[in-house]
Amino acid sequence: MKNYSSFLVTGGTGTFGKEITKKLIKYPKIKRIVIFSRDEQKQYEMRENISDPEGKLRFFIGDVRDKERLSIAMMNVEVVIHAAAMKIVETSEYNPFECVKTNIHGAENVVVSSLENSIKKVIALSTDKACNPINLYGATKLASDKIFVAANNLSGNRNTIFSVVRYGNVLGSRGSIIPIINKALEANKKKFYLTDPQMTRFAITIDQGVDFVLKIIGLMNGGEIFVPKIPSFKVKDLMEVMVNKKYIQISGIRPGEKIHEMLISLDDARNTYENKDFFVIKPQLILSRKKERRSIYKKATPKTFIYSSNKNEKWLLKKDLMKMLKSLKI
Repeated sequence: MKNYSSFLVTGGTGTFGKEITKKLIKYPKIKRIVIFSRDEQKQYEMRENISDPEGKLRFFIGDVRDKERLSIAMMNVEVVIHAAAMKIVETSEYNPFECVKTNIHGAENVVVSSLENSIKKVIALSTDKACNPINLYGATKLASDKIFVAANNLSGNRNTIFSVVRYGNVLGSRGSIIPIINKALEANKKKFYLTDPQMTRFAITIDQGVDFVLKIIGLMNGGEIFVPKIPSFKVKDLMEVMVNKKYIQISGIRPGEKIHEMLISLDDARNTYENKDFFVIKPQLILSRKKERRSIYKKATPKTFIYSSNKNEKWLLKKDLMKMLKSLKI
């Protein structure tokens, strides 16, 4: 981050936005961090809870659907981190037009506003659900990924570059399984529903996600989709660590839900390269005018490669999950 002094985070009052702000604010060279979100109450709470003795934080009320407001907020900003999205599967299915407006039109607005303001780097957060999507949320995030990758064709002489970071649900984040179970435990509930005993998920903490994004800002050439190497776990194991087995009931898979998460599909494999701690999906369209500033394409993955939570080399056992829960402090 030593090369940049100003950042804007869309959806900046969410779990990711708050945590990355806490880290950005500690860099001496960073002088301005713009928090762009539509919730004034969350902005007020964030202002009260994050120490900002040097006055680096700026709070903009706005929605990524509003390009004019977004463009104003981006004035004199160097790096944009796009975290705003409609993320709840059921809500998106019931409100499809709203999901499209936020996740697809919002992505377009971020791209156009970034180009108008000659932003240096734009990194967009994606999701495992964008890989071989089976629900509207995943489909809109796939469209968003494509928009940010293709945006590199539009930058011309502005030298704005766009890339994507893709990972699964963040452990302990709002709406994820751990706080939901904790809330039920606090209410003394005796029934906990597991959709499928074979279900697996990738495990990433908010700290790991934030650190990965900050690392990629320094590595990106433009057009890549970056995927961290992270362990998997069985959802059944996590529930049994948190809840007495006798209270767990099998409910059956929910609409739009997958048994296993996938971050890199078979179709992605031909353009995927492996590094020490991450994979990178190279853009299919190679722009001759773009020069690679860093060699991040180390080792090509096999054409049969798939990166899914059930076919992973790294696994968290129950003892690992217990240690992780203690470290999350939730």
